[in-house]
Amino acid sequence: MTELAETQAAPMPSLRPRLEIVPIVLFAAFAAAPLLAMASGAEGYVLSLLTRVMIFGIAAMALDLILGYGALVSFGHAAFLGIGGYAVGILASHGVEDALVQVPVALAASALFALVTGAISLRTKGVYFIMITLAFGQMLYFLATSLAAYGGDDGMTLSSRSLVAGSGILESDFAFYWVCLLCLLGAYAFSRSVVASRFGRVLRGTRENAVRMEAIGFQPFRFQLVAYVVSGMLAGLAGCLLANQAEFVSPAFMTWQRSGELIFMVVLGGLGSLHGAIVGAAAFLLLEEFLPEILHGLSFFLGDATRAHLAENWKMVFGPLLILIVLFARGGIMGLLRRPHHG
Repeated sequence: MTELAETQAAPMPSLRPRLEIVPIVLFAAFAAAPLLAMASGAEGYVLSLLTRVMIFGIAAMALDLILGYGALVSFGHAAFLGIGGYAVGILASHGVEDALVQVPVALAASALFALVTGAISLRTKGVYFIMITLAFGQMLYFLATSLAAYGGDDGMTLSSRSLVAGSGILESDFAFYWVCLLCLLGAYAFSRSVVASRFGRVLRGTRENAVRMEAIGFQPFRFQLVAYVVSGMLAGLAGCLLANQAEFVSPAFMTWQRSGELIFMVVLGGLGSLHGAIVGAAAFLLLEEFLPEILHGLSFFLGDATRAHLAENWKMVFGPLLILIVLFARGGIMGLLRRPHHG
């Protein structure tokens, strides 16, 4: 029985190379993208789209750290995107434009918010945890809308991207793309080391059976709280990058709908794989970008009015399509790769 359980728990040997090569292929594709963009002649559009994919990849990976490995469903994680974004915008409005100051402030603010809200939220379980994280996220959203000095509902436009040690290197889309790629790679390496560490093993143990972990001498609350803080800081970093990419910050960064999108990205890519979260973010954003055009092309045999209506209401197709993918691709996109194929 023990041997059978071990066989079922471990991926099939023939699948290991395929699974292990996914992160390598993923980061190699991001590295090659600027060259392909230059060759295509649409480098501005391609770089902007892929930069956004990488930024949301960091945010989705941050959520996967607690959702995939700790079974903590946070419905207010977009709040950390807003904290990172507003740290950049507010400091820039007061003349502090250097990322070497903005990023540490954003990380510290994200950590503090995660520490306080996590210490309260983690005393609840299940749906109560989901609702209280949603409540904290909405609280921060409404706080941002009330900041009239910083744009209120309308948000605030940044005069330029952040400086780096006084240099305006991030004004170049290519340079900013590489900075985002380095941040994504660093966040992935850090998260992978956390998951592989003793801390990560205890976190996964609390996901499986918190009572048993407590019985053998661990305190699940402390491990979950640290994971929540780390996750919040990574999402805050993504918020800094998002503010610079858009050169704009608004309360829309932290709506509950955005938190829901992050959860969907993680589930779509595959829970508990980190790189699956990046794949899920890429699939979600690329579908969102190209689905209207695809629908427009598929509806060539329809009248102009029907075609325009379909293209305008593409989200009516987008939502059910994502649900079908999640339902029939159990384990998300990474789950499809784990399945043995018999030929």
